[in-house]
Amino acid sequence: MAGHQKEKAISDEVHQNQILRELYLKELRTQKLYTQYHVNPLRKVHTIARKPMSWHDNLEEPADARFLNLIHHAAQGPRKKYPETQTEGQEIGWDSEPLVNPQRDDRRLNHFRVYKDITLYKAKMWSLGEDDRHK
Repeated sequence: MAGHQKEKAISDEVHQNQILRELYLKELRTQKLYTQYHVNPLRKVHTIARKPMSWHDNLEEPADARFLNLIHHAAQGPRKKYPETQTEGQEIGWDSEPLVNPQRDDRRLNHFRVYKDITLYKAKMWSLGEDDRHK
């Protein structure tokens, strides 16, 4: 019984080899190596425009002053382009200059960080990377 299965396994290997050989020969018959390429004459050919930002394509064209002025104007901020706001969103922050000149020595408006002995010590500890900041 075991000999019968062994013969069947061997015949299966031979059979598999025969199938692979037939596939290989069929591929060799149907393969065609192309070395010459050409444009299909039946297909419509589309013209391709030049690249506008390529420097070597634009060497012969002179610079257009009107176009350059338009580009520079568009690159400016809205406050330099327009005397007043153009949209509702521009109204926020349009006049960004402070209404009152800030005085740095006025203690009512400026609350600077003041270090005493203990606060200076703790600030140094924190700057050195103390792990537990709640001690």
